[in-house]
Amino acid sequence: MQAWLWQKDLVAERCSGHEPAEDALLLLQHPPVYTLGAGSTTDHLRFDPASPPHPLHRTERGGEVTYHGPGQLVLYPIMNLKMHMQDLHWYLRSLEEVVIRALENVSGLKGERIKGCTGVWVNNEKVAAVGVRAQKWVTYHGVAVNVTTDLQPFQNIVPCGISGRGVTSVKQLAVHEGASDEELMHEYQFGLLDAFAEVFNVELVHCIHL
Repeated sequence: MQAWLWQKDLVAERCSGHEPAEDALLLLQHPPVYTLGAGSTTDHLRFDPASPPHPLHRTERGGEVTYHGPGQLVLYPIMNLKMHMQDLHWYLRSLEEVVIRALENVSGLKGERIKGCTGVWVNNEKVAAVGVRAQKWVTYHGVAVNVTTDLQPFQNIVPCGISGRGVTSVKQLAVHEGASDEELMHEYQFGLLDAFAEVFNVELVHCIHL
């Protein structure tokens, strides 16, 4: 919830009509939580929404239900697309490209897109989910990458409303044998930031990193 409030404050500041503020980027992990998109249905929950196994919140982002938790790195860019490109489809594909490049650069993994589905996939399983919102072309919400995430909580939902496809993590793909969870998370923190700067052609001079 704290990250949600931070995003709202940053967006409100940039939509206030005052002197344009710099773009901002939050990189963080959430405690265990399920989130629903603005228009998503509860049909994809495999539990009673009145008594969820972890907190359940509806947010403004697009997409269906997903899970956030420790071991998952979440990037929340607060960007004024008027200063980049006023095209949400371009923005979504760019966020996917950030993950695809980080997977290749850090792990040598080939991340892919699947036609008609948002996110990034490895071996036909989803490793990163994308859900965004924009207000006056200022973006919030973003992309969540499963690095060392406990995948069991995904069993309680139909992730992103897509049945028949699994969810994976970098750790589960077993390409870093001998690396600790802490080491893997550290590598991906920097890998994602580097890829973000490259894809969006920006210099990260100030990043809120939690």
